[in-house]
Amino acid sequence: MLTPKRWDILKVMTGAGPLSIREVARRVERDVKAVHGDIHALLGCGILTKTDDGLILFPFDKVHVDFMLDAA
Repeated sequence: MLTPKRWDILKVMTGAGPLSIREVARRVERDVKAVHGDIHALLGCGILTKTDDGLILFPFDKVHVDFMLDAA
């Protein structure tokens, strides 16, 4: 679910408050349609939320991720 491009979206949204999809696309320098798909995937799994006025919110000011991957 968390692809490198989706991590980029989360990075620019961290602490930014509610943003439009178009603004997120501008900040990550990507096509609006592609960012739209990624944002809806992140909304679907509950990482992002939508405000009453339709803006997208990542409700965290800071994120700490700690994990280890081992070979299968």
